[in-house]
Amino acid sequence: MLPYILKRLLLIIPTLFGIMLINFCIIQIAPGGPVEKMIARIKHADMEATSRVSGTGSDFGGKTTSALTENATTAYRGSQGIDPQIIKDIEKMYGFDKPPVERFFMMLKGYLTFDFGKSFFRDSSVIDLIKSKLPVSISLGLWTTLIIYTVSIPLGIAKALKDGSPFDVISSTFIIIGYAIPAFLFAILLIILFSGGSYWSIFPLRGLVSDNFAELGTLAKIKDYFWHITLPITAMVAGGFASLTMLTKNSFMDEITRQYVLTARAKGLSERKVMLGHIFRNAMLIVIAGFPGAFMGILFKSSLLIEIIFSLDGLGLLGFEATINRDYPVMFASLYIFTLLGMVINLIGDLVYVMVDPRIDFAKRE
Repeated sequence: MLPYILKRLLLIIPTLFGIMLINFCIIQIAPGGPVEKMIARIKHADMEATSRVSGTGSDFGGKTTSALTENATTAYRGSQGIDPQIIKDIEKMYGFDKPPVERFFMMLKGYLTFDFGKSFFRDSSVIDLIKSKLPVSISLGLWTTLIIYTVSIPLGIAKALKDGSPFDVISSTFIIIGYAIPAFLFAILLIILFSGGSYWSIFPLRGLVSDNFAELGTLAKIKDYFWHITLPITAMVAGGFASLTMLTKNSFMDEITRQYVLTARAKGLSERKVMLGHIFRNAMLIVIAGFPGAFMGILFKSSLLIEIIFSLDGLGLLGFEATINRDYPVMFASLYIFTLLGMVINLIGDLVYVMVDPRIDFAKRE
């Protein structure tokens, strides 16, 4: 098994390189980069807003020099356009004065040591930004995954045991309806109903905790935290039951018809012993092994729109704002970390398969 693990770890290197290279090339030909956005800001500032351009250090990601700031105040010259020297200074500030190949390998060199540089439009390092947003996304992902697995697995087992019954049909109807409603649309409905939209004002509209959270006691903090995450978590889990519930049901249905189950029943074992002692381990193999991947999917995909709608300052909102602002360091750092974590999680999923059922040997299969 060790050679298989080492091989998978070594494959991460060319895979990461290929993904970063493809996305870097796409970014080079995509219009509206940070330089163009800065030039557009200067153009639209006009003469009466030149003082604002010179005074807003955050627009230059905290990297402005005094010379660039002074020149920026007279950068826009009406019909003559932007002073070419100012354009060169902006390109140098963002590192676009170097050839693309050099910029790409400089980026990779820093990424080897998890040095992602500084954000273009925030006066902070990228790694600090990601660290500050990570707890919010992990909180949403963990609670959503935990609730989905806690409900879906027993429900899937019950549906397998009562296949074709009214319970099976009715529960499938509700699951399909929940799956068909997009999470962001359901989130908006929850806001309208329970967050002061039109009916009741029971839950807060935004944020993970209240403004006075630090002043609260321990029990009050716990209550405040769950009070804030109720609507976001509800919106995320509503459509998440379908795939796992049906996967659990189909897995159990497949095992129930196996010969070893018929033999166990012929020996006079109770249905409970047959289910828990014989079917459960084999049927749960694919469900348990899929947990790491499911968590990653919820953490980095499903929470994006929910974070935006509920103003939760997590990785999803950070990535969205970075894309809008063409904040390339944040965009590429997020891509790098998500890809790396995804491949490591896939490897962990394979190892979980082996832990659940030692008969599986990926090395021999290869």
